[in-house]
Amino acid sequence: MNTFIGVIMSGALLTATIAQPLLARAGEVDERQKRQQDRIGEGVSSGELKPKEAIKLEAEQGKIQRKKRRARRDGTVTAKEKAEITHDQNKASRHIYKEKHD
Repeated sequence: MNTFIGVIMSGALLTATIAQPLLARAGEVDERQKRQQDRIGEGVSSGELKPKEAIKLEAEQGKIQRKKRRARRDGTVTAKEKAEITHDQNKASRHIYKEKHD
């Protein structure tokens, strides 16, 4: 079990390290994504999140990250794209809260 948690934490750290250049450019949306990643990591460390829950939440964060990359591909993030990403982040935030408090 502890090995599995270590693997999850390593994956979260690796994801944050790889995503760091993207985080530096995109401002508030990326800061929020980082805070959500941190919340998941804290939940795993504290035992509030079970491994399956953490994997599910990490997958959701990955989908948001891919959506952000697609939005930036043409060099401009439109208001509509930003609104969709913000909506997805709001949903993910609620999911993190629910999983940590169930």
